[in-house]
Amino acid sequence: MIEVRNISRIYYDTSGLPTEALLAVSLAIRQGEFLSLIGPSGCGKTTLLRLIAGLDLPQSGELLIENRAIEKPSHERGYVFQQAALFPWKTVEENIAVGLKARHTYKEKKSLVPEYIRLVGLTGFAKSYPHELSGGMMQRVAIARALINEPKALLLDEPLGALDAFTRIELQNTIRRIWSETGTTIVLVTHDVDEAIYLSDRIAIMTARPGRISEIIDVEINSRRDRNHDDFINLRRRALEKLHLAGEVYANVRGAGEAI
Repeated sequence: MIEVRNISRIYYDTSGLPTEALLAVSLAIRQGEFLSLIGPSGCGKTTLLRLIAGLDLPQSGELLIENRAIEKPSHERGYVFQQAALFPWKTVEENIAVGLKARHTYKEKKSLVPEYIRLVGLTGFAKSYPHELSGGMMQRVAIARALINEPKALLLDEPLGALDAFTRIELQNTIRRIWSETGTTIVLVTHDVDEAIYLSDRIAIMTARPGRISEIIDVEINSRRDRNHDDFINLRRRALEKLHLAGEVYANVRGAGEAI
């Protein structure tokens, strides 16, 4: 569904010195799958997600969704940031409806707002304002705001990173349920290996900067995703080993054609 073909992204500081964020990255994301991107800090996970969203453009390579070039942001790729970024003067239902109003579809689709409030587990909070919500509840609003536009793909940029452990697990369960109910293709950026295993069909491990895809792991474990099950523990061990290798610095990492 989404194709990343040989993408490279370089940033320049004020003195003109380059920083290679991504180098020759290729990735195919399947229709309806849940794929997580993990890797060392600064490896370009968020850069890659922003490119898929159309919030940034590469220097080279191609980005496609259903064989169409990705050149700018679109409602067909919903994006949830690390911080919920809600409008503080709007209620939960008003925040969720923002995208509908921006696309001038609110009149015919406003009946969907209560359904998406239910979907993210916020029934009873439609009239609440952001300052009355917990961090986890605000992220639920942000997810509903992205989903109500019925995107082909939902892009999650570490939306659970700032939450406490209990809230994080609770919201992971909500995201799995939403994915199950909607069938939306989801791409998640996370630093949490357990989170990636619990949520994903596949995990793409990225190398240290410049970021490349080091390995893709299929999450072939029981559907309950029991964190204490031997299959889960063994997969965690394997992912951590691969992540450690991906974080090592190689002298030949700049060779676009060389395998790591």
